[in-house]
Amino acid sequence: MQNKLFFVSALSLFFLMQGNVNGQSKYYDKNCDVSFYSHTPIEDIEAKNTSAVSVLDVESGALEFAVLIKAFEFQKSLMQEHFNENYMESEKFPKATFKGQVTNISSVKMTTDGNYPIEITGTLTMHGVSKEISTTGTIKVSGGNIGGRSEFLVKPEDFNIAIPSVVKEKIEKELKVTVEANYSAYTN
Repeated sequence: MQNKLFFVSALSLFFLMQGNVNGQSKYYDKNCDVSFYSHTPIEDIEAKNTSAVSVLDVESGALEFAVLIKAFEFQKSLMQEHFNENYMESEKFPKATFKGQVTNISSVKMTTDGNYPIEITGTLTMHGVSKEISTTGTIKVSGGNIGGRSEFLVKPEDFNIAIPSVVKEKIEKELKVTVEANYSAYTN
């Protein structure tokens, strides 16, 4: 039930985005890959989510992502349990969102194959905290298909995510987040 509600709310992003609604300007991916990684002396922390939803308006540059926290998968179930219950409190804060802009979308030639560097700014909301972020990424145009990729760093403390003191000094202060999307044209 929660997944259905999430999907319906994610689809509503299409109607909330700014810009002219036509089939060629809006693109979506309902199976984006979002992963994070942190090196520790004892054991690396790594998780992947393959069910994030994203919408990109190639005319205005509007970009949105929604990620269900419980959909992150770890190699060890105990890590996943601690992540959801102790750190992210996923019952209380079930999703993370990003709403922003590809600020240089006009430099991307959507009809010409190539890799285009992009600049992204917007608001990342996670664990009940919203924070402005800026990062870079790449839009890849190939055979009429559009893909996007970005990496950025997140500090858990910036989002009021408490790390117990017993492990706090054993993990990196920042997590590397990687986001990848393969967009399809949205048609009514």
